[in-house]
Amino acid sequence: MKKLITLISLVTMCITLFAGPALAKDKLIVGCDTNFMPFEFKQDGKYVGFDIDFWAAIAKELGVEYKLQPMDFNGLIPALQTGNIDVAIAAMTIKSEREKVVDFAYPYYDAGLIILVRADEKNIKSLEDLKGKNVATKLGTTSADYAKKNAQAKEVKLYPNIDGAYMELATGGADAVLFDSPAVLYYSKTAGKDRTKVVGPLYMGQSYGIAFPQGSPLAEQSSIAILKLMENGTYAEIYKKWFGTDPK
Repeated sequence: MKKLITLISLVTMCITLFAGPALAKDKLIVGCDTNFMPFEFKQDGKYVGFDIDFWAAIAKELGVEYKLQPMDFNGLIPALQTGNIDVAIAAMTIKSEREKVVDFAYPYYDAGLIILVRADEKNIKSLEDLKGKNVATKLGTTSADYAKKNAQAKEVKLYPNIDGAYMELATGGADAVLFDSPAVLYYSKTAGKDRTKVVGPLYMGQSYGIAFPQGSPLAEQSSIAILKLMENGTYAEIYKKWFGTDPK
């Protein structure tokens, strides 16, 4: 009988340990960068965007409650490492340096980098034309790393939020913005319409992923949920809502 009680206790302990954060916490803390249209932004006092809707669908599939925690993009991974947040969704590119310190779920969006210039710009048509120019982008991102290594720019100006880079372009402080294609395309069709234009091809194809602390069972659980949402059409509905087309 003592052996049976011990065995039951061990099984109960294992279930508690491996159920993971999804069951151990009343609410997950989900870090997000809410200044990245159309993925995450604030509108009429509410957080909206593709990432916001998609995470809501994932959380429903997982049966978990959560609270959004807005923060600067470059603070997301440190917050995961210290346990201050349980999840980070912010159109974050999956790359080796990040994979070393956090776990990613199944990729949910394919993108790349693209160049934005003022509408009257005639001399910048590709990455090669950025040599000796001032290029603006967002701090702590793949685009910042890429610009420093490949643009041969006079200066790469970095901003906590991409709006700062767009403003620098508008005021003449930068000759171009190099940043993630979905955000740049959205801006060029909305706030930057008639004042900016996109030039050149897509550079450095990349995939976005939802990040978790290393070893979190939520990474695998979320991967399964993402695949289910892609299979049942929910992902396509959310995608079309924010990008106007079906997923490619």
